[in-house]
Amino acid sequence: MAKKRVVKDYDAVPEDIVRQIKMKYPNGYADHLVSYTDKEGKKVTALPFEAEDTYYLIRMTVLEAKRIVKDDEDFDDDGQLRADFNEVEVDDEFDGQGEDDDDLNDGASDEDDHIIVTRRRDDEEDDIPDDTEY
Repeated sequence: MAKKRVVKDYDAVPEDIVRQIKMKYPNGYADHLVSYTDKEGKKVTALPFEAEDTYYLIRMTVLEAKRIVKDDEDFDDDGQLRADFNEVEVDDEFDGQGEDDDDLNDGASDEDDHIIVTRRRDDEEDDIPDDTEY
């Protein structure tokens, strides 16, 4: 069975997946972004991450990637994951059941469910403009 493909904003990714992403990219995210063209023909940058049963593309620009690391207390001032990161305990808010926006309930077969996209909420005030050219 093929892995489910999910496109999400960083803020919409479950905390347990964020922890795994930090461990995979302990030196920050900006140097690991990939570009693709979305279904509307726009160039998008995203951080790829492969979990056990899901392949994620986490939408972010280079500026957002740098800001996320800078604002995250799990990273030091040099943008490196703190050595004691694995020793920090967190509450498990993710119940393992997935999120409603991850599943397509359109009655189509699983073969039609290639990529699931979640959109950034319009009420976010601190949105950083995309620095990529179209």
